[in-house]
Parts: sequence; structure tokens; C-alpha cells
Amino acid sequence: MRTQAPRLTTPRLLFARSSRDVVKLSKEALTRSEKILAKILALNARRTVDNTLVPFNDLHKIVSETQNQSHLLSNLHPNATIREAGDKAFQAAVSFENALNLNRPLYETLAALKVDREDEETRYAVFKILRDFRRAGVDRDEATRAKIQKLFDEITAIGQEFERNVREDVRSLRVRPRELEGLPEDFLASHPPAKDGLVAITTRYPDAFPVFTYARNADVRRRLFLEFQNRAYPKNVVVLEQLLAKRHELATLLGYDHWASYITEDKMIGSAKAAADFIEKITQAAENRVHSDLGTLLERKRKDVPDAARIEQWDVRYYTELVKSERYTVDSRALRPYFQFERVRDGIFLITSKLFGVRYKRVRGVPVWHESVEVYDIYERDRRLGRFYLDLHPREGKFSHAAASGVTVGLKSRQVPQALLMCNFPDPRTTKGPALMEHTDVATFFHEFGHLLHAIFSGQRKWVKNTGFNIEWDFVEAPSQMLEEWIRRPEGLRLFARHHETGEPIPEALVKRMESADAVARGLGVRRQMFLAALSLSYYDRDAKGMDMTEFAKALNQKYYPVPWAEGTHFECNFEHLNDYSAIYYTYMWSLVIAKDLFSRFARGKSIMGASTARRYRKTILEPGSVRPAAALVRDFLGRAPSFDAYAKWLNEMPGT
Repeated sequence: MRTQAPRLTTPRLLFARSSRDVVKLSKEALTRSEKILAKILALNARRTVDNTLVPFNDLHKIVSETQNQSHLLSNLHPNATIREAGDKAFQAAVSFENALNLNRPLYETLAALKVDREDEETRYAVFKILRDFRRAGVDRDEATRAKIQKLFDEITAIGQEFERNVREDVRSLRVRPRELEGLPEDFLASHPPAKDGLVAITTRYPDAFPVFTYARNADVRRRLFLEFQNRAYPKNVVVLEQLLAKRHELATLLGYDHWASYITEDKMIGSAKAAADFIEKITQAAENRVHSDLGTLLERKRKDVPDAARIEQWDVRYYTELVKSERYTVDSRALRPYFQFERVRDGIFLITSKLFGVRYKRVRGVPVWHESVEVYDIYERDRRLGRFYLDLHPREGKFSHAAASGVTVGLKSRQVPQALLMCNFPDPRTTKGPALMEHTDVATFFHEFGHLLHAIFSGQRKWVKNTGFNIEWDFVEAPSQMLEEWIRRPEGLRLFARHHETGEPIPEALVKRMESADAVARGLGVRRQMFLAALSLSYYDRDAKGMDMTEFAKALNQKYYPVPWAEGTHFECNFEHLNDYSAIYYTYMWSLVIAKDLFSRFARGKSIMGASTARRYRKTILEPGSVRPAAALVRDFLGRAPSFDAYAKWLNEMPGT
């Protein structure tokens, strides 16, 4: 019998035209979910996969997609009233899911399923479903479950407020054109003086990071850095206190010592103690390197400021760039002409097509929420694997960082997955001249596209619980970080990095110098990440009541990152991962250790473009999604236990070697 081709489902909520539409569509989705739930519970027959797990999967799909699409509206839509309606719809969908997780009759119904003779994918999905019911507190008495539900709902609303405050607080400086000496020509052309002769520079990424990297005027760097680090202050002082307090209360109500213990339990790392041990392991591994890095930057700064006693926070990017330029003849401004936005986008398509045997087709004439959004279908030969949306340029009220998200869930023989990237790269429609990217922006683009491919390739699973974004969260960054490797080597870059004027490919010698110079201040960067990981974990591994959040962050900064805290700043107020990742920001470095090990399989071959290795990687890591524990997937690909060796080698690489 011929297998039914999965359909492309229109994500109606994502294309809502008004706040009224958002309310209507989200309510309709939850009403459908309620009917499915009632039917599951009313069944008076022996429980089977077909009559219980399949409709539960439908229920899970609807709720998941309602959450995804409403959350995207709240972060992306140009209309403020629709963003607000998206916020409320997201909170309602999460509240519905929280109620499901605390529904004891539903739990007992699913627990009654006999799946010991089912396939591995089904058994693992049911294991995770029942585990998550128990972790939610379904086995508690009715009064306790009601309290748990209330806390979950409050946490969702508080987290949305925290993110909204960051998203909406865009700050700016007005400076004289001469104060922007050192900035690339295309940047200056896109920032002409106003009538009063002053130039406006905002805290949005396409403005802020070039200033931090190139502006010779230290006072301009300092002033913009202070504004950048104070986004959402003071609003988020109280909001963060509430977020930590509610999560601590919930964790203790569920029987855990603190939120960090609760949130790490179902991750690869297994416990808050193991997370703390990992942070210390990386900290010590970078100990010798970090002091050498700091000395290198301070030595360079003293050429400009002879009596300089220390490197400041707003100095790090600038002097790292100067050392790369002067010692290793790698000037990032000279790299920008090779990274025109459109070429980078097409380069991602080209590289991943060659690696994974797919092709991309632009889709026009379909609904989008903003005219800058591009839509693509991804095919393997004539079979459509999925659809994705690229929302890649900054605008008022939009999410200010970079992220990937699911839109619709891919299910085998039923519907193809759809995913979305939201980033903030230079916009070809608004820049004066070509939209040129920093190499770090290129890395971000590849990183987020790695998430997107994971979502698409894992969209052939039978159960929602086994799709890619349901893998252990401290593995989820590994595939995305590994894809960054292709923009650090000549073999990858030469496929797309061409000068926007001459069309000449980026010189291989320049790429090799860039690869070598990339090691400048690497230890310092790792220790900065360990500060963030420690801050994330330490806010949540205790009762934070009465804590001075800023003073606590300053103390951890001093312990892990040997660059003094910028006085008068409140970084914790705009560290958005304190909401979505909560205590597990260590995930990024944990995943990087895995990613370096995974890439070693590509690096040891004749070519990093080797199709056989890439297809095996797709088959063993990306396509399975979460049908097995992440550690088992890694072992399948590597053919051995994971190793720290590749990461240690990378960490200890010295510039110029």
C-alpha cells in the first residue's frame, strides 16, 4: 500500500491579521483540544495506542503549535496590539498544557497503556510523557495541584513580561560623526548625520556590536555599552525577583531543593551538582589561557593609554580586534565585503544542500506578517521535507536577539514540519549600499540554521514527544554549534564568500589567518561564558529572596571573568536566557564540547564537505529527533563514548599556530 504524502498545514494563527483574529483562532484551537481530551477520558474500552495515544498526540500537536505561533506573534509582529494578543494567547496555551500535565484521570489513562510490545520510538515517547506528568506534580492532592497550576501560569506571565521589557527597551546615543572613527564605511554610510549634525546609534545588534568592535573613541564605546547593559532596567529588577521567587516556590512544592535541581533532572547532565561541576571543570581548563589573553589585551591597550591598569568591559571586543589586525593581519573590516547578506544566505543553502542532499525553493505569494519575511520549501529530490520562514532584519518592537522556533510539528505521513528563524542582520532594503555582515553574524546565521535543519529533518517522527526540539535541552545547541565550523575553514567559505564588488572569492591565505587569529582571547571568551553559566545556575540553586541581584552578579563576574564589572550597569535585567533557559545556560558550553567531538568525524576525512559523513550525521543525529536519549545518538554517530579531547585541543590552540 502506498504511503500517504504528508501535507503542508497552514499556520493560521501565525498569519492573524488582527488581535481579534488572534483571540478567535487561539480559542478555537484550545476548544478543539478540549473536545479531544473529553473524548479520550470518556472512552469505555480497553486502552490501546490507537484509541488513546494517537488522540493524545493530536492534542499535544494542537497545543504545541498554538504555543509556538502565538509566541512568535508576540515576538515578531509589527503591530503592537497583535503582539499583546499573542502574549495572552501564549499564556493561555501554556496554562492549558499545565492543566493537562496535572490532569490525573488523563495520566491514569495513559499509564494504563500496555506498550511493552510496541516499537522503541513508541515506548520512549510514552516513557517521557509519563515522566513529565510526574515531574509536573500529577500525583499530588487536588489542592496542591491547583497551587502548582497557579504557579506555572504565573511563571509564564512573568517570563513574558521579562522578555517584553527587553524587547521594547531600545536605547540610543547621539554622537558627532568624528566620534565614530574606525567604523566601516558601509556602517557610516547607513548612519548619516541628522539636521543637527549628530548621528544616532542604537542598542540594536547591527549598531551596537560594530561600535564595540571598531570605534576608536573609548568614551563612545563606554557610553553605548552602559546603555546596552542597562536595557530593561529598572523595570526588570522586580520582574526578575518575582521570576526567581515563583520558580523556587514551585520547585520546593514539587519536592526539590530548588529550581536548578528540578530543571536539570531530565537533562543530559542529570543534576544541579553535575552542572556546577561542569562549570568548574571548564573554568579550570581555561585558567592558564585566560590570564595570558588578558595580558595580551592589556599590553595592546597600553599603546593607546600608557598608564592603563586594566581592561574594561567595553574594551574587550575592540582590543581583541586590534590584536587580530596588528599581529595576525586579520582586519574584520576587510572581511565584511566578502559577507554580503544575500550571498551568505545563499551560501548556507549551498553548503547544506551539498552536505545533506537537499534543495531549497523560494515560495512567493503566501501570507507573511512582514514584507521582509522570506519563505522557502526544502526538498529531497521531489519530496518536500518542510517549510521555513526567515525573519532576519531588525525593526521596531521585534525580538532583539537570534533564535529558531518550530511553527508546525512534523509528523510521519501526516504533515511536514515548519520552522522559523528570527535574527537581526543588516537589512538590504535599508542599508546605504550592500548589506555587509560581520563574520560573527555569519556564524550566528549558520548556528540558527542548524537549529532549523534539526527541526525539519526530525519531522518524520510518529509522536510529537520525539521531535527534535523535545530532545534533552542541553544537547539542543550541539547540532547548531557544529554547523558553524563550515564558516571557519577555506573549504566552506570559498563556496559563497565573494567580494561584493569584484566577485573574487575570499583569499585562502586570509581565511587561514582568520582561523588562526580566531584563537585570540579564546580563554577570555570561555570564561565569560562560564560567568553566564554560573549566574544562570546560581540565581536558581537557592532561595533568592532578599538577594541584591546586581551585587550577586558582580561577585560571580569577579570569580569567573577577570574583566571588572561595569559600575552602574544591570546586565541581569536583559539576560533573556534567565527566563527561557533559567538555570541551564551551561547548555551552550556543554553542547560545544559535544559539537567539537562530532565535528572531529568530519575533520579527520579528506574533506569537511564529505557527503557520506554528512548523510550519516543526518541519519544518526538529526533525523532521530528524540527517539532515544541524546547520549545514545552521539555514541551511534561517533562509534564510541563522547570525548573531551577535541574541545580541549580547541581551547588550547594558540593564535598563529
